[in-house]
Amino acid sequence: MATEKAIFGRTELLLGADVVERIGQQRVIIFGVGGVGSWCAESLIRSGIRRLTIVDADCVCVSNINRQLMATTLTVGQAKVDVLKERLLTINPAAEIVALQKVFDEETAADFHISEYDYIIDAIDSLKDKALLIETACQTKAKFFSSMGAALKLDPTRIQVAEFWKVKGDPLARALRNRFKKQKRFPKRKFQCVFSDELLQNCGHSDPDAAEQSMFNKPHTNGTVVHITSIFGFMLSALVVQDIVGTTHSHRK
Repeated sequence: MATEKAIFGRTELLLGADVVERIGQQRVIIFGVGGVGSWCAESLIRSGIRRLTIVDADCVCVSNINRQLMATTLTVGQAKVDVLKERLLTINPAAEIVALQKVFDEETAADFHISEYDYIIDAIDSLKDKALLIETACQTKAKFFSSMGAALKLDPTRIQVAEFWKVKGDPLARALRNRFKKQKRFPKRKFQCVFSDELLQNCGHSDPDAAEQSMFNKPHTNGTVVHITSIFGFMLSALVVQDIVGTTHSHRK
């Protein structure tokens, strides 16, 4: 079996042994492992993250296959976190992956002990639960990164990163900001978001996610393609890795 030294040899060539070691020491939790979160999880494990918790209450649905890493015709009906964990362990069997098939909401938020993590990643779809995670994560000392909406996008060159209050052209960010202002409850600190200012319209008239909405009580969904959702996920992973690199370099001085 390949050793971790061999697996991450190319990473070490670029970043150095001390950075690779530090990457492996970080604890990361991802909320939502769908079209964005699943690719983020894969990228983190391939980058050397060894301690990863993945959170998602859903099972694989047929309409997930076009964009979600672990969704195939063979995994439909299985818990997303379980299928994803199995795949991630084939990349690095030494990784410590915790799979939680659970919703993050007001009733369960305390169960996740997110203050124990070094990095918290938000890839949640639900506006209410996303707002709660943002508020909760920003009260911890962990680095927090969030994905805005990846649906109704086609142009990967328009995907970018900005501080939450500076995100432009994204309806999800706008809805979150309006929610915070209406409730007069605001995140305690600034945080970076991955977003795109592109906004297309659905061309089709059918609803391919009807079965998923019925099964998981989800709202109406919009068209999405894998090259957008995966880049969102990879950029979230990049924010984590770049932050670790920067922190390690500052400790060298």
